Amino acid sequence: MDKKLFKLLLIALFSVSAFANSNSDINLLDLYKDLHSNPELSYKEFETSKKLSLILEELGYEVTNGVGGNGVVALLKNGEGKTIMLRADMDGLPVEEKTGASYASRTKTLNDEGQEVFTMHACGHDVHMTVLIGAAQYLIQNRSDWSGTLMLILEPAEEVSGGARNMIKDGLFTRFPRPDFNLALHVSSGMETGKVGYLPGWAMANVDSVDIIVKGLGGHGAYPHTTKDPIVLSAQIISQLQTIVSRQIAPTDPAVVTVGSIHGGTKHNVIPNEVKLQLTLRSYTDEVRNATISSIKRIVRGAAIAAGLPEELYPTVTLKDEYTPAVFNNPQLVEKLKVSFEKSLGKDNVKKVSPVMGGEDFGMFGRVEPIIPTALFWLGAVNKNIYEKAVREDIVLPSLHSDLFLPDAEPTLETGVKAMTGAALDLFNES
Repeated sequence: MDKKLFKLLLIALFSVSAFANSNSDINLLDLYKDLHSNPELSYKEFETSKKLSLILEELGYEVTNGVGGNGVVALLKNGEGKTIMLRADMDGLPVEEKTGASYASRTKTLNDEGQEVFTMHACGHDVHMTVLIGAAQYLIQNRSDWSGTLMLILEPAEEVSGGARNMIKDGLFTRFPRPDFNLALHVSSGMETGKVGYLPGWAMANVDSVDIIVKGLGGHGAYPHTTKDPIVLSAQIISQLQTIVSRQIAPTDPAVVTVGSIHGGTKHNVIPNEVKLQLTLRSYTDEVRNATISSIKRIVRGAAIAAGLPEELYPTVTLKDEYTPAVFNNPQLVEKLKVSFEKSLGKDNVKKVSPVMGGEDFGMFGRVEPIIPTALFWLGAVNKNIYEKAVREDIVLPSLHSDLFLPDAEPTLETGVKAMTGAALDLFNES
């Protein structure tokens, strides 16, 4: 499908007159490709936020920049009624793209350690931003069809779980109207285009990053009895960590404890003084999260005592300041969205999905007191022919964060804008 045909489809979707009367007609496919080709890392979304801010200002929104870093808040006050927040995230990932697309990212930048890295929108944030702009354009061009306040959020640093926290700390819900509903979408690497997925209740997980430094007394590898070997101690700790989920958390409560990194030692015959472990923890409820963290601390301490280490050499457990709370989709709001999606997309294109252990800091927006009803839905991004072949031949599709992940842009954007605008209109207009 070429760009001209895609644009015509969008015009048909939103009504010819709305686009024909616009002084700032936006080609969403071109915008998407531009965003895809020029990703920026977390906390470095300077050009992305500037570009999208200008687009929203030209559309007629009241735009505030620099909220919680590079965050953008755009308001459209359109008479009396509810306040509805639509959110998209902006940051890319330090991944070298290998999709082979003509608009693939070749961008390089410096990471926080000063290393030059490739960047890629491997998590679909380019789709999220483009859909938000498409919804912004439609809703302002059709403002006679609804009343209330539309609040658009462009969030930075979602990938490191800092953006939502920083925007809230910077007065997102005090400096600006407090929403009645929060909405967001996320592309799905396992769902075909044209479809959306919904889920009431827990949808995405709590995410914690934990650093453990296992200490010991190093020495010669030929005389291990004169040492306290932190490598052996680390192996024991790793094995015991696996019992947290299998034996300490109820089987009905989902949880994950994964050791993703282990580093220690410099040479074959040298026992080191320390080993470093990096863990990721996943859960849904606060109770399971707290129990998992407590178990890790108890296990590492117990292992050190059993190894005969003095207290000053007990392992250290550091919970990094990257906590992402679980996304809880308000069941009543999700039911409204389901009805809206079925109306705008057709029942066959709306399906209930299962919760995942991935993280999304969108959940933070729904945890402020008093609680704001919040929901995130999934947007199919896989080309239909590729999806059907994968199902038929049992092929594993590239996942989110893969260097091969590439949404089928035109139908993904079309469905996303249609679903998001339909949901917003129905929420604005409900009695």
